[in-house]
Order: sequence, then C-alpha cells, then structure tokens
Amino acid sequence: MTDHKPDIDEATGTKFVGHEWDGIQELDTPMPRWWVYTFVACVVFAAGYVVAYPAIPDTDGALGWSSRGQLADTLKAETAARAPRLNAIAATPIEQLASNPQLMRSAIEGGRAAFKVNCVQCHGAGAAGSKGYPNLNDDDWLWGGDIAAIHTSILHGIRSPGSDEARYSQMPAFADMLERGQIQQVVSYVRVMSGQDKPTRGSRAGAALFAENCASCHGADGKGNREMGAPNLTDGIWLYGGDRASLTQTIAKARFGVMPHWSEKLDGVTIKMLAAYVHSLGGGEANPAPPAPETATATASPPAVDTASTATGAANVSS
Repeated sequence: MTDHKPDIDEATGTKFVGHEWDGIQELDTPMPRWWVYTFVACVVFAAGYVVAYPAIPDTDGALGWSSRGQLADTLKAETAARAPRLNAIAATPIEQLASNPQLMRSAIEGGRAAFKVNCVQCHGAGAAGSKGYPNLNDDDWLWGGDIAAIHTSILHGIRSPGSDEARYSQMPAFADMLERGQIQQVVSYVRVMSGQDKPTRGSRAGAALFAENCASCHGADGKGNREMGAPNLTDGIWLYGGDRASLTQTIAKARFGVMPHWSEKLDGVTIKMLAAYVHSLGGGEANPAPPAPETATATASPPAVDTASTATGAANVSS
C-alpha cells in the first residue's frame, strides 16, 4: 500500500506543482498582484521608450531626442557664452594682451585647459619638461621668453616639417670634424664654463677649440644666441644633460629636437591662450618696449646720407 500525498497544502490552501527535494515540496504560489501590475507597466513603458527615444541603433526616435544632440546643444550654448571673451582675445594683439588683466586671466585659464590636452605629453603636467623637452617654468629660453616670442614658437614650431616659418637651428656633429680627444677637451671647457669643474690643461685646450668651432653660435662667452636658437652654456640649465656623457653625445652627434607647429591643428585664439599660459608659469619675460615715435617735422630737411656708414651698416646687418 503506497502513501497518497495531498495535492493541496493544508496550511496555505495552495496546490503543489509536483516537485520535491529532500521531502520539501514546491508550492504553486501565484505572484502578488502588485508585482504583476508593476511588471506589465514596465513592459509597456519599455515599448513606449523604444518608440519615443533612439533605443534601436540607427533610429532617431519619435521625439527626436538623443544624448549626442543634447551634448551638441550644450556645447553650442557654452560656445555662445564664451564668444565675447574669445572674440576679444582674437582682436587683441598678443603683445597687448597683458594690458587688460581680466582678458589676460581668461586667456591664461583657457590656455591651461588647452595645455592639458595638447602639451603635457612632452612638457609634463606641471610643464617641468624632461630630458629633451624644455622646462617651461624657468627663465631659460632658446628663442626668447616674452609672450610674443612664445606665441611664435607655438604657432610655427621648432624644426617642424611642413612649416616654412618654423624656428630652425642645426648644430653640426663634431665627430666628423674633431678627434675624440679634442671633443673631450671641449667637454671639459664647457663644464668649466658652466661652473661644474675647475680649469685643467684639457679645458684650456678646449677653450681654443671652442673659440674656433663653437663661439660663432654660442658666443665667445658661451651665453648663447637667441637669434640662432643657440643655448646659454653658462647657466647650468641643460636640455639633454650637462654630465660628461651627455655633453660628449651632444657635441659628437648633435641634437635635433622637434616641436610641431600648431598653426594647422589649433585655432589662433587657442594658440594665443597657450602663449599666455606658458608666459604666466613663472619664467616669462617682459615684452620689449615699443620703439619711440619719430618727432621729425615735415619741414625739416632730410639729413645728409653718409654712404660709407650706410654700406658698413648694411654689411653688419647682413652678417
């Protein structure tokens, strides 16, 4: 004789579904009505959402709304709000930007944001640079540190391919011109010049070699030449290092760092703001004073021309 199991649970009055595990039977308890109604409402809402919004790829939705469109509208509104300041910066010559403190502050903040996007990869987040990439916080500048010079460097680049107006300089590789011993003598002299070593017989021999091969660019005193992008060798600030190994590499093989020209990648206002930001980092130099206006009267007779002096002056300028 077999035991007959009831089809209904006596305690709850609910039917069993016929499943049993270790003496425990499963009840066919219906879902609560509130849960069923909520589920149905969610299904209806989802169906309406798919129709109203672009839930399906390559569709616009009945309402025509999209997150991309909302972003575009937000950016458009922000651009309109910033337009007066950007137009003012665009209309102000870079040399006169500092004369308007409020406008200068706006330019610096805009440049700070642009620097984080375009420049930190080489110059670092704090603009302190690294080997081969200059520190923009100090007061050592190859091509000049006033805001106009910085603007020119950013606009046209340094040895940048594709820019005919890029700043350009080329140090020769002296391994093809000097012997190894002579290169070491020049290294010794440069280290003495920069205050790292005391004079030696080798450095004194290097002084003559420096005067013959290097002074035309770096100057007889080694203080450099901004017109040629020749660095100052006396201040202890080095782009590639001032130790013997780095100096030997620089003199023997030369360096050829490249900074891209941003004129084709950034708009003119952004480049102005970048120049303002870099100039504000602490090492920016004051702009040169504008030339004094001429006071000659219209009735004054022109001075006599000294042809000999004019010829000499032209020769000096061309050299």
